[in-house]
Amino acid sequence: NGRKVFVFSQDFTVFGGSLSETHAQKICKVMDMAMRVGAPVIGLNDSGGARIQEGVDSLGGYADVFLRNVEASGVIPQLSLIMGPCAGGAVYSPAMTDFIFMVKHTSYMFVTGPNVVKTVTQEDVTQEVLGGADTHTSISGVAHNAYENDVVALRGMREIFDYLPLNNKDIPEPRRTHDTRFRSETALRYQVPDDPNVPYDMLEVIKKVVDEGVVTEIMPNYAKNIICGFARMEGRTVGVVANNPNHLAGCLDIDSSVKAARFVRFLDAFNIPIVTFVDVPGFLPGTTQEHGGIIRNGAKLLYAYAEATVPKLTVITRKAYGGAYDVMS
Repeated sequence: NGRKVFVFSQDFTVFGGSLSETHAQKICKVMDMAMRVGAPVIGLNDSGGARIQEGVDSLGGYADVFLRNVEASGVIPQLSLIMGPCAGGAVYSPAMTDFIFMVKHTSYMFVTGPNVVKTVTQEDVTQEVLGGADTHTSISGVAHNAYENDVVALRGMREIFDYLPLNNKDIPEPRRTHDTRFRSETALRYQVPDDPNVPYDMLEVIKKVVDEGVVTEIMPNYAKNIICGFARMEGRTVGVVANNPNHLAGCLDIDSSVKAARFVRFLDAFNIPIVTFVDVPGFLPGTTQEHGGIIRNGAKLLYAYAEATVPKLTVITRKAYGGAYDVMS
């Protein structure tokens, strides 16, 4: 969209896209240049992992790429698009980037493939079940969204990219909008039921508030009890975090806390204001949550909000009880 960006792409038709020492040097050079000029990096990943023939040199190349990922984190946006099978070390670089997008039925991510799993654990599992797009967008939470094919995935990534600044010091120009701040939404009076036990779709409430009713959700199929996404107000990008009473009554649990905490820290790093819509009855009770570390993971969201120095607006749409009242901004 007329903005500077750095891109690298792996070619699966050459040695299965495996990473050699020279391959790693090229990726590192692109990332170094991106940090130098302050522009985002997009990686199109399609790799079988380290090139075995090169031994430890290939692993050393991965270490160099990982170091660049860490140095660029919070400085420039990093986006990864998984466009084929990615195994071994090839999954760790995308995992350290800000957003991961996958293509349904053609892209896979796993540390060890089905054959290795069969050898070690005697477990029969397909690539799709082990590390397919549906698995990582709804169960593991590794990927942020999945698309039907390569073209749709590239368009989806452009849509997300459009919301982001070029770097952590960039202040993007507001987009022109015909949606005036004085627009009144009478439907909001009836959107939220008076009965605190009746669920409703928080996403519809958000759409009534933001510019032109457009919200681009992040991780829409994972931890559905909390909504994270990008929108615009007055033409400027804002990050939206909201409890969703349609799922688990909007309770906070381990997955939703981690999902929202990571998103809030991203927004804080890139100076994007945070708008929070709260309708939370508390934390989800039970041994599964307590044994899984709800205290530790819930504290991550509390820490992320407290640490954020960007403008924060909180709207309590109906209720906010207990410790979750404090945690939600």
